[in-house]
Amino acid sequence: MKVKYFLFIFLLLILLIPLVSGHEEEIFEEEVNHEENKVHEAKELSVRLIIIASIIILTLVFIAIFVRKPTENLKKILFFGIIIVTLAVTFYVAYSTITLNLVSETRGPVHWHADFEIWNCGKKIDVVNPMGLSNRVGSNVFHEHGDNRIHVEGVVINKQNVDLHNFINVIGGSIKKDYLGLQTVEGSFEVKDGDLCNGKEGKLQAFVYKTEGNKYEQIKVEDFPDYVLSPYAYVPPGDCIIIEFDEEKERTDKICETYKAAIQKGDIIGS
Repeated sequence: MKVKYFLFIFLLLILLIPLVSGHEEEIFEEEVNHEENKVHEAKELSVRLIIIASIIILTLVFIAIFVRKPTENLKKILFFGIIIVTLAVTFYVAYSTITLNLVSETRGPVHWHADFEIWNCGKKIDVVNPMGLSNRVGSNVFHEHGDNRIHVEGVVINKQNVDLHNFINVIGGSIKKDYLGLQTVEGSFEVKDGDLCNGKEGKLQAFVYKTEGNKYEQIKVEDFPDYVLSPYAYVPPGDCIIIEFDEEKERTDKICETYKAAIQKGDIIGS
């Protein structure tokens, strides 16, 4: 009687798994951009398999505990069931992790950062703040935490997947060479080349502070939607990216607080 009871619970849990997984997938697909799906699908599948395996193993353990006089056949089924499920999931997770690392351009997980600021005619724009337990705006791999810092955390299949265009996209905006649209703490915001800025024709531009050793330089980036941040965990030497809508110019006087502090302390000097 007890065996039938536990088998019923076991089958019920297995039937519920696809419903839970399907719901998670809907949330997940909305959260990430299309180019990251390979990495995230593999991670999600690994998590689901671990959950399913845990339920199976737990059920088999319960059967072993509560069946008073198990037959020899039942003992073998329980023992080998636990062993096979454990080994199968362990093998798959190890295989998928190694495969992802090998096919990724970064050859494994990375942890890169770059600071950024967005300015509109001399006014600093504050992008939308994170909400929920995740405390982030964006995807698992590519996001910000309301700290004006771009975070790249995980396996990057193609470095172009973490360019400036994709970052603005995952935080709910859109950027082109002549257009910027964002969700901010004050609502929707957009500008385009030719809009007036303090009574004059404005242009969307981007400037990047980069370091080499203890020297930094400011460069104007022409194809800024395609710009990929430098591969550093700390800022500096990670980039300071300034996106600015203003009169067209060759340099900006805007600078990230991290770079300003490093310059004041003498950690970096102008080249």
